[in-house]
Amino acid sequence: MITYHHIDIEGVTIFYRQAGLPDRPVLLLLHGFPSAGHMFRDLIPLLEHDFHIIAPDYPGFGNSDAPDRSEFAYTFDNLTLMMEKLLSKLEITSYAMYVFDYGAPIGFRLAARHPQQITAIISQNGNMYQEGLGEKWAARKQFWQHPTEEQRQRYRSAFDPDTIRHQYTDGTPAHSVSPDGYTLDSLYMSRPGNDEKQLDLIYDYRTNVDLYPLFQHYLREHQPPLLAVWGQNDASFIPAGAHAFAQDVPNAEIHLLDTGHFALETHAKTIGNLIVDFWQRRCHSSHT
Repeated sequence: MITYHHIDIEGVTIFYRQAGLPDRPVLLLLHGFPSAGHMFRDLIPLLEHDFHIIAPDYPGFGNSDAPDRSEFAYTFDNLTLMMEKLLSKLEITSYAMYVFDYGAPIGFRLAARHPQQITAIISQNGNMYQEGLGEKWAARKQFWQHPTEEQRQRYRSAFDPDTIRHQYTDGTPAHSVSPDGYTLDSLYMSRPGNDEKQLDLIYDYRTNVDLYPLFQHYLREHQPPLLAVWGQNDASFIPAGAHAFAQDVPNAEIHLLDTGHFALETHAKTIGNLIVDFWQRRCHSSHT
């Protein structure tokens, strides 16, 4: 049974989904842009018998508060800090994590800060290698290097309903993606003032790329069990980003799926089965 919760983190209300028995190993699900915890709606029922699942919405996303920019800095460091405080408040000190898109730089920041807490990593199109950046990132690098107001305004197109829909459907078979996810994301993105907050995060993404060497060092040093499950037709984070994990974690398990960026929309059952199998083979004996 999935339950739905709100919790106050220093005056900001964070919404999260919870499922599974509390005596099961914790799995933290970290969503991407422009979505929220609802992107895991098909995956959670497949995993709730094996894990105690926590799926939060970040500030500015989904059902969590979206404080004004004058009161809250929309940076990846700050989103990570809020997730860190959420875990502390829930008294979670040991967990596996599923990272996707924006969830990757948040999750890998957590892992680098608290490596002893991480039991396993599942990365689904959650990049942390230069090799994994698709062609569109060249333009973003120009924006990061020359952050003019004109450049900033160009990225408003990221919030257009058509852009969001294409994030879901590009690289997938025709008629295979439900409109529910991208329609809800478009609604959340259209809330007054949200555009400027999200533009702040698009600009701040440069800090994630700068931290790739730190994240890679964490992997080499600690060798967490790692499963990479990748929509191979993703134009944002290309398959080379999945294969790159083997450079730092030779035992990483890597699976490419014939789908796009939001791989759960078409392959939730496949991904769920891969996670359960991976956990039982690689992690279960040390957590029973």
